[in-house]
Formats: sequence, structure tokens, C-alpha cells
Amino acid sequence: MTSTSNHHDHSLLTELETLTTEAFRPELADIDRLPTLDIARLMNGEDTSVPAAVAERLPEIAAAIDAVTERMARGGRLVYAGAGTAGRLGVLDASECPPTFNSRPGQVVGLIAGGPEAMVTSVEGAEDSKELARADLDTLALTADDTVVGVSASGRTPYAIGAVEHARARGALTIGLACNTDSALTAAAEHGIEIVVGPELLTGSTRLKAGTAQKLVLNMISTITMIRLGKTYGNLMVDVRASNEKLRARSRRIVALATGAGDKEIEEALAATDGEVKHAILTILAEVDGPTAARLLEESDGHLRAALAAAGA
Repeated sequence: MTSTSNHHDHSLLTELETLTTEAFRPELADIDRLPTLDIARLMNGEDTSVPAAVAERLPEIAAAIDAVTERMARGGRLVYAGAGTAGRLGVLDASECPPTFNSRPGQVVGLIAGGPEAMVTSVEGAEDSKELARADLDTLALTADDTVVGVSASGRTPYAIGAVEHARARGALTIGLACNTDSALTAAAEHGIEIVVGPELLTGSTRLKAGTAQKLVLNMISTITMIRLGKTYGNLMVDVRASNEKLRARSRRIVALATGAGDKEIEEALAATDGEVKHAILTILAEVDGPTAARLLEESDGHLRAALAAAGA
């Protein structure tokens, strides 16, 4: 091993020792000797602190969401980039947007260092490469309407930082989500969100509290953005894609909750609109036919409330 890599390993060690997410908790040093229920109680107690840590950063989260919405309304994409747990959580959030909100394929993207294989096997070396992040983003041909969210518990992962730096250079909106204060990731991004959940139950196991915090914030970013884009009506998922029996039943229930119509009328409305929930609701509430509903929704950029207002309903 060369002296350079020795020096690098030493500086990384020093850096890790200063990170809250990596801090050692001597009071938990005998945790492995405790009864299972006691360990479960400790872990559960730890987890209860996460929502409070998220609550402290809600203004920053809301500001980031408004900026994302503005761009996505112009056709931009939402791209998550991270390594390991952070990367997996981004892929998870992105993959759940099409069935929930009928978002277009490629509208919300999750990039994980090491590619799809890294979802199920550990490709941990990939996180050290800023170049890899640039290469992964280049396949997307970023524009100024796109948003890249770098996700990293430590806030120092080169892959996440590289993604944000590259996206910013391309004029895209950038968000850095980390779990340590004064992180390089949030410094590199236009919008920095730091959710400080403190040291983990298992030293450095950031798939625990830090992972939970990241999931909560990613849920907020995608869900509230989609609400802002008109993908919901009240708290109903009116853009849900009915691709299986459960979702078909859910579609009927959403139309029922939105309109108060009977089963027969709901079946007819869904049949007339090719199973499109939003269109079906509009045909019932505005008393228009399928094609008219489609036209009204297109003219109101898919916002059901606006289409109802335009129809005078």
C-alpha cells in the first residue's frame, strides 16, 4: 500500500470520527447481552426521534418541493442519486410513482451507484466515484427543467456529491439530503436538507434512523410534488393506474368517494373513460361524456379541480 492511500485512509478515518452518523455510544456497548425484547424497546425508542428531526427541517423541505414542482410542471424529471441504502431508497421511491400517480416512465428516476445490480447485491466500491455519477446522469441528457436529489446519510459520499455537482453544472435544480450538519453534499446543492438523527444503535449502521429519515423525506418530495401537479383530488389518488384486481377495486372506490355515485353509474363512467379514474369522476360530477372529460382535463393540465371549475361543476 502506498503512502498516499495510507494518508487517504487515515484522513477518511479522521473524517468518519467527526460524523454524528458514525458516533459510538458507549452506553450501548453491552446491547448484545440484553434480552431480545429489551433490544427491541431500545430500537423502537431510537426510531421515535426520527419524525421530530424531520419536523425541524420542514421549511427547507417545502421550499425544495416548490422548486421541484415548478420544473416538473414544465415537463422536467425528478432524479434521485445515491449509493447503498440511500440509493435503494431513491429507486424505491421512483418505482412507486407510476402505479400511485400514473407518472410517465422516466418522469421520476432512481440512480444507484453500481446500477440495478446494486439494489440486491452490495456494490459498495461504486459509491467512491464522482465520475460514475456523471456517466449515469449523462445517459439522461439533463436539462434545466430536471431536478437531481443527491442522497447520502454521511453527506460525504462521492457518488451523491458528484451527481449534484454535475447536475448543477448542467443548470438543473439540485437538492442535497444528508443526515449530518455542514455536509459537503448540502453545500454542493442549491437546496440543502440536513436531517440530524444522531448516532445509530449499531455504530455507523445508517440504514436505521438515517435510512428512516431519508424515506420520510423522499416520500414527502414525491407525494407533495404530485399533489401540487394535480395528480390527486383532495386526498384521493385519482391518477392511480388500475393494473390489477386490487387497483381496479380501488379505482371504483375512489370514484365512489369523490362522487357519491352508485355502483352502476361508476361502472358505466369507468367503461366510458377506459378506466381513467379522473376522467370518470369528471363525467359524473360535470355530467359530460368521455371525450369532453378528456379535453377538459387536457386543457387544465390534468388538474381535476380546474377541469370541474371549467365545466361549471
